[in-house]
Amino acid sequence: MPRSQNKVAAKARRKKILDMAKGNYGRRKNVFTVAKNTVEKGLVHAYDGRKLKKREFRNLWIQRINAAARQNDISYSVLMNKLKLANISLDRKALAEIAYNDAAAFAAIVSKVK
Repeated sequence: MPRSQNKVAAKARRKKILDMAKGNYGRRKNVFTVAKNTVEKGLVHAYDGRKLKKREFRNLWIQRINAAARQNDISYSVLMNKLKLANISLDRKALAEIAYNDAAAFAAIVSKVK
């Protein structure tokens, strides 16, 4: 009985990796074993980056809210507590957007909770 080979699927699998390695320099783009290592590491960094992006944006929002709050003579932590007590349910993303683009509206929010 002849030996069964899986040429079509094997070639497709390698081609998929080499296509993902496009744009790399030297052997990283055209030698499968090298390209595979590069692509796998790149995918790990991409996964981590999607998680880090969320953290970094939350930090940015908090910094913007804190800066705007301090211009209105209140600290970030006190502001967030008073917003919660006043049942004003604005998330940090929305508050940061208001603080960044509309200082008068943010000042109105702060005066409402003071």
